[in-house]
Amino acid sequence: MLASNTGDIHDVIIIGAGISGLSAAKHLKESNFENILILEAKDRIGGRIYTKRSSKVNWVDLGASYIGPNQVNILRIAKQFEIKTYKVFSDGLSIDYVEGKRTVYTSNGLGYDSEILNTDLKNFLQLLDDMGKEVPLEAPWLCAKAKEWDEMTYKEFIEKTCRVRSVKEKAYSISTDLFSADAYELSLLFVLWYIKMGGGTYSLFSNENGAQERKIDGGAMQICEKIVEYLGVQKVMLNKAVYSIKSENNYELIKTLDGCEFKSRNVILAIPPCVQAKIHFSPALPALRNQMLQRFPMGCVMKCILYYNKPFWRENGFCGVSTIPSLEFSATQGTYDDSKPNGEYPSLMGFVFAKKNRELYQLDVSDRKERLCQSLARIFECKEALTPIHYEEYNWAEDQYCGGGYSGLCPPGFLTRYGATIREPVGRIHFAGTETAKIWYGYMDGAIEAGERAALEVISCLNNSN
Repeated sequence: MLASNTGDIHDVIIIGAGISGLSAAKHLKESNFENILILEAKDRIGGRIYTKRSSKVNWVDLGASYIGPNQVNILRIAKQFEIKTYKVFSDGLSIDYVEGKRTVYTSNGLGYDSEILNTDLKNFLQLLDDMGKEVPLEAPWLCAKAKEWDEMTYKEFIEKTCRVRSVKEKAYSISTDLFSADAYELSLLFVLWYIKMGGGTYSLFSNENGAQERKIDGGAMQICEKIVEYLGVQKVMLNKAVYSIKSENNYELIKTLDGCEFKSRNVILAIPPCVQAKIHFSPALPALRNQMLQRFPMGCVMKCILYYNKPFWRENGFCGVSTIPSLEFSATQGTYDDSKPNGEYPSLMGFVFAKKNRELYQLDVSDRKERLCQSLARIFECKEALTPIHYEEYNWAEDQYCGGGYSGLCPPGFLTRYGATIREPVGRIHFAGTETAKIWYGYMDGAIEAGERAALEVISCLNNSN
């Protein structure tokens, strides 16, 4: 059965009601283009942003959540809709486990009690920053050393550059922390490009003045909800999984799994590349884009939050931040304090990445929770970690309309062969999503920039057609 408005030809149909697609729609409306529609495959908006609300947690971000002071796009929209942010708790000591050795250090420190090792790590991070400066933001494949760096894995670079095992472990943790992937999966050029887009290693890894400094009070999905309220709820249709896009003479014909058809003069695809690959296009996509979609996998991440009667880590002088590059004992590679800004709902959030994710996925929820509790008890040296009062988790690898998280990964050889196709329009079809961002790739801020850029492309097309 067709939807009641399928006879209409829209100016723009946006596929995907995540923050990128919604930002595109918002920019179109602000530019006086309101004949738009958003189709979302899920039963909710938000995409890779997912705020769960319940009496046991008040609210919790199971997807994207962190905001840095230099992420001007998301801060601008938060200010526009009077959405408050708060600083993540960072008072106290952080914990590092490297080669099985526990090190306690001040927040934003490097985590070694040896000045020599700290110097080695600083030198490695500085090398990444210096090499990243040579990578063009909008076109990394045009870098003078693009071929050399793109054909080298990040793992090969670590083995070539780092001589001390403990520094290697920290270097390897960059691939899991930033990309939710293992180092052998990543092109060195991609890693350098990503670091440059995020303002450098300090900006990406720091809590104070860095990418993990803030969160949104009440949950990140408020941004999406406020945009939908601004657009009008009638502009968004849920449970509309698109399986076909066919180009007709003067419009695109879009079909969804529930039997609806829609027509639009322009289309913005604001969904992950691996999900775009599930859509049937007629005529077929250009060869390079088709090949690109086959080679653009997602990272693998699970977010786990354990709630307690009291914040035992704070009482013991810790801020809740830990990094565990070695995976021998730990079920999580890193933790953060996830308590509410007023200290209520004391909780620790753990990330489970890549191969550790695939390992823990084989367990049932209760066993996974137990493994996490045991890990936290050892990390914080406190038995109170063994007795949480509530547990939440979300494995993004199970999400068929995201395919994983945080974002798409560029394997060796990808950017120099297919990078130019990532955001290049195909006829009347345009592309958004954080994977097409020119800044803050993988973050909400980059997703917004990408959505607004796609909207500008469409506006240009509409103005030219008039």
